[in-house]
Amino acid sequence: MSATATQTAKKTVQLIIERQDNPNSQRYTQEFEVPYVNGMNVIACLMEIQRNPVDKHGNHVAPVTWEMNCLEEICGACMMVINGKPRQACTSLVDQLEQPIRLRPARTFPVIRDLVVDRSRMFDALKKVKAWVPIDGTYDLGPGPRMPEVDRQWAYELSRCFTCGACVEACPNVNERTSFVGAFAISQARLFNEHPTGKMHREERLEALMGEGGIHECGNAQNCVEVCPKGIPLTTSIAAMNRQVTYHAMGAWLKK
Repeated sequence: MSATATQTAKKTVQLIIERQDNPNSQRYTQEFEVPYVNGMNVIACLMEIQRNPVDKHGNHVAPVTWEMNCLEEICGACMMVINGKPRQACTSLVDQLEQPIRLRPARTFPVIRDLVVDRSRMFDALKKVKAWVPIDGTYDLGPGPRMPEVDRQWAYELSRCFTCGACVEACPNVNERTSFVGAFAISQARLFNEHPTGKMHREERLEALMGEGGIHECGNAQNCVEVCPKGIPLTTSIAAMNRQVTYHAMGAWLKK
């Protein structure tokens, strides 16, 4: 074995993981030490703990629970707080992280167990702003109108949102005391308001954003755009929707 391989074989990764056995139990931390592998990510560390659930002191413990799916930063399932920042575990490389690596669940959401959280509030927010294009009953109407290429390009950037929840976790205005829908929902409302077919529900989306938990509850902290793994221009969407909501509200007032 070469000297480099011997050094790598002896190298370990230190982790401190915040755990919770069930939604109603107290949180606690456990320390782990796993063998280092060149190029490994946080998911690889968790898989090693799952394979050999022994803490740093040699005690056998319950395997850590977390979510993952694509391992390519496409699904958003593995979002957790890593060294204080919400990010995807699959693209968080150990070599780029300060040790000990500290993992905790995104506590903006209810914790189910360990690093697994319930993101239901995100999907409720998407339903609230009607973040979809209604096509039921239109199968026999032929193809819908096309988006101009200049609009399609920026709309594609908004469509890359995979509902990971990083922006929600980072937002100080999303907490147990508010019902703020979050930057992702506002951005999706913008996306579908500009869609040639989605425009038919434009006013309903604007009314939703004017209601409880709407756009007025954004404090402009801009944390969302800093942590978005896809670099979606969330603050640009918020500004655009602020303009749309304002014009909509003024128009409704003038019609009275």
